[in-house]
Amino acid sequence: MQTFQYFRPTLYATCFFSMHVAVAMLLPAFVDLADGSPDWIVFVGVSVAVFVVSLLGILSLRQPLPRFTPRFGFLVTTVLWVSTCLVGALPFYFSALGLSFAQSVFESVSGLTTTGSTVIAGLDRAPRGILLWRALLQFFGGIGIVAIGLFLFPFLRVGGMQLFRSESSDRSDKALPRVVQLTTALVVIYVGLNVLCTLVYAALGMSFFDAVTHAMGTISTGGYSTHDASFGYFASPAIHWAGTIFMTLGGMSFVLFVDLCVNGRLTLFTDLQTRVYLGLIVAASLALALWLAARDQMPFLDALTHSAFNVASVVTTTGYASTDYALWGPFSVALFLMLTFVGGCSGSTAGGIKVYRFIIVFAALNRALHRLVYPNAIVPLRYGDRRVDSDVFESVMTFLIAFFAILAAFTVLLSLVSGLDLVTSLTGTLTALCNVGPGLGEIIGPAGNFSTVDDAAAWILSAAMLLGRLEIMTILVLLSPVYWRS
Repeated sequence: MQTFQYFRPTLYATCFFSMHVAVAMLLPAFVDLADGSPDWIVFVGVSVAVFVVSLLGILSLRQPLPRFTPRFGFLVTTVLWVSTCLVGALPFYFSALGLSFAQSVFESVSGLTTTGSTVIAGLDRAPRGILLWRALLQFFGGIGIVAIGLFLFPFLRVGGMQLFRSESSDRSDKALPRVVQLTTALVVIYVGLNVLCTLVYAALGMSFFDAVTHAMGTISTGGYSTHDASFGYFASPAIHWAGTIFMTLGGMSFVLFVDLCVNGRLTLFTDLQTRVYLGLIVAASLALALWLAARDQMPFLDALTHSAFNVASVVTTTGYASTDYALWGPFSVALFLMLTFVGGCSGSTAGGIKVYRFIIVFAALNRALHRLVYPNAIVPLRYGDRRVDSDVFESVMTFLIAFFAILAAFTVLLSLVSGLDLVTSLTGTLTALCNVGPGLGEIIGPAGNFSTVDDAAAWILSAAMLLGRLEIMTILVLLSPVYWRS
């Protein structure tokens, strides 16, 4: 079969990436060694084992890579992410945390997909090496999803991402002459934002370790914290506003940052998707602040600080929390539930359905209403001033159908297998698919975590996180018989 010719190069790429992950494990090993934590032995042991196995795989599987095709793209993307999540889980499993293998995989998947859900309780007492490893997983996952979101998904025509294929290529050609240089620029900007965020956090009062780990979780829109109280641990409005700004930046398309830094063009403020995204955050923050000020007699500035931080956190799918917003009343719970669906911009580190899909859907709704009034009118579907091709619209609708079908199926599955209540099952599946982090309810709400869910639920939610991070269709196509036909 045609597909099987891609197994060998896929395994080669897997070994190549796993070897780099193994090297990265030495950083938390050094931190644990400096702290006198015995977990440094775990990191070094796993690092050496993975490195040796990966190196042997590279030496035995090395061959010229085949021409890149959609079939190869779907296979190598899925296998790379699954294998990296499994390798990333090993330090958790062999550490002194006492996690089961399902919980370890859940924690690794949550980090690499920048979801931010955690099964670890007592983060304030956890070894710093483990906390750093969680942050590193988010750091690598964030830049990884930016890369495949800008270069791979448009090529694979996944979920309507091909809408940005010509736009991204055009901007890339104008900003930098080659794709390699564009990739370099994206990495430099990503690392630069992390460094800047670290410096700001440290200047505002965080310890250097907290500043580094929280910056990784902020720019990657991952949301892993070193404290059980998340950002609520830092009783500083300045830190909360800094987090709001950097989370919002992480949810924007990184191609626009390249335009700004290389060409000096402020397309950040003219891009339709970005304007809708920023407008949504501002509008929701103001509405929620007014609600809090009126309902709880909270000073408006305090209300705005908390509402802006938590709205930005949910919209960008970061998952940090400054307080338990589930206690803010029914309006806030309903609003945050709706915001969970949204997500950030295409080409960002954020998850979710993505803003551009909502723009296309509402444009299609407007066109349908127009045709009801003028049945014979020819009304093209537009995204701003651009015409949307039929295949883009079909991809968006296919993605949405698959998204809500999986949401329903996994919600029922969680209730059946693990006996979780409807709110926990629904919001747990939703937060996993959208890569947000916290759900709603007493168990997995902003003040809780996933430490009490059983192994079966951990496996189900891990699958949902990977499905959401890889835009669903990338994995579903591998389960289709047509993919394996010659």
